Amino acid sequence: MSTAARSRAYAGPAILSWGFRPFFFSAGFWAVLAMAIWLPLFDGSISLPTAFAPVDWHVHEMLFGFVPAVMAGFLLTAIPNWTGRLPVVGRPLGAMVALWAAGRLAVLFSGWLGWAVAATVDVAFLLALAGVALREIRQAGSGRNLPVVGIVLLMAGANLAFHLEARTGSASVSARAGLALVVLLIALIGGRIIPSFTGNWLTRQGAAVRPAPFGRFDKAVMALAAVALAFWTVGPDRPVAGVALTAAGAGHLIRLARWQGHRVLSDRLVLVLHAGYGFLVAGLILAGLHGLAPAVVPQAAGIHALGVGAIGTMTLAVMTRATLGHTGRPLVASAATQFLYAGIAVATIGRVAMACLDGDRTALLLAAFAWLAAFGTFVWAYGRALVRPRLDG
Repeated sequence: MSTAARSRAYAGPAILSWGFRPFFFSAGFWAVLAMAIWLPLFDGSISLPTAFAPVDWHVHEMLFGFVPAVMAGFLLTAIPNWTGRLPVVGRPLGAMVALWAAGRLAVLFSGWLGWAVAATVDVAFLLALAGVALREIRQAGSGRNLPVVGIVLLMAGANLAFHLEARTGSASVSARAGLALVVLLIALIGGRIIPSFTGNWLTRQGAAVRPAPFGRFDKAVMALAAVALAFWTVGPDRPVAGVALTAAGAGHLIRLARWQGHRVLSDRLVLVLHAGYGFLVAGLILAGLHGLAPAVVPQAAGIHALGVGAIGTMTLAVMTRATLGHTGRPLVASAATQFLYAGIAVATIGRVAMACLDGDRTALLLAAFAWLAAFGTFVWAYGRALVRPRLDG
């Protein structure tokens, strides 16, 4: 059956009726479980049957485990809106979720399975996601969305490189490559949804001002960020990376200011998108300052401003808003939603502080428990909406 026929005929569990449902739930659950495992693993209290070193396992499962689940949930929900085609549902969607879960198990037990088997199973999910996205975009003739497919394919390549690099030591280069790609994806998608949601809110308020439309300035800033992150991937301590990243951060700060975020303070669902992008700006600048003064600004400060701050905040912002909107619930940030937004902000501050305080354990525990509180609250507050039918039928 075609995708359209499957979607029209689907009468199965609600959780397989849209891509955001199983993947957002899985992403939230894995964000909690992987962090809960990481704390005793970091202390040496437990060991895992993985071929990866403990730090590599943690980095990999955040970057190539948690993030691709959010990517899949977003893309499999957004692409039908971009293309006018119906969503992937039912058994094909369930098969994709199973493939993602198989990757998590394969990496966890890679010490028993061997690196080749683990890498094959793990990388297969991103390739499958890229294939599905490409099929839907091409059949709809929506060529302007092809860059998203390219980033997913590059993520698959970075994931494979991580498996290969980890065999000979810490997978630092491929980890930076993966992080750089996610940052670019946030800049690309954020540049589409943040001005759109902000503009819609301003219209409802009767405001005359609007976010600046995408134009040459945005293209130039995106190109500068891509070049800067490429320099950073191969040489984070070099001055050329420092100059480029600092300039890119300044460019993205101007871009963010053009989106009128200061006018949406009363709408937390929109404000958190601006905050997440603000962490992206901070991460780029901190990474740039490390390149200019490695002895003063630790590399981990920029990495975690991007990883915990930009990625953590933007994923929660997208998952909460999409879940509310696509399950027929009001687009209002409840007390639980505002609590989880605050939690990820505290986690970011704590993790950057840990980097600046030379591994302070109190800051680490603050960051870890705030992360657990944020994503645990998401699973608790949004889990029922994700597994039940729409409120309006």
